Amino acid sequence: MTQPNSIQSVLEQLAENQKANAEPQLSSRQRRARTVARLAAVQALYQMELAGEGVDTVITEFSNHRFDADIEGEPLAEADEDYFAQIVRGVVGEQSAIDAAVKARLASNWRLERLDSTLRALLRSGAWELRSRPDVPREIVIDEYVELAKAFFDEAEAKFVNAALDGVARDVRAA
Repeated sequence: MTQPNSIQSVLEQLAENQKANAEPQLSSRQRRARTVARLAAVQALYQMELAGEGVDTVITEFSNHRFDADIEGEPLAEADEDYFAQIVRGVVGEQSAIDAAVKARLASNWRLERLDSTLRALLRSGAWELRSRPDVPREIVIDEYVELAKAFFDEAEAKFVNAALDGVARDVRAA
């Protein structure tokens, strides 16, 4: 079993991947800011689930305190705070539809509630982007969340995130 990668190594890998699959309308700095926003959104959703905090409380906390800090030496100040807030608010606001989209891609004997909280946050964030942000290429959404999964889990969970989000993408987007 492989060990999860560091946040720093995952962000570096994502930067390399973005060179090949770049969103043409964004600069490299803007793409990096979105990557960090996705990471922060996963963390915020995880925090909300564990602590039972509301969406506005968590977004305010991240804006006032977290985006001034860093994770493993990686400054969150680089985050696209607006994109972060869109993801978090979007996941919370559309959670039942997002959960249904994710559940449709789980094995029949699995329930979303059985998944690790971080894994749920990754899948929910990715599913929201696939459903609500058609301007972001599906390959980028899937790749970003698979790489983020590698920061928290081993290869098996990263492959699971890939398969689940690919299925959600086929369900909610035209080829």
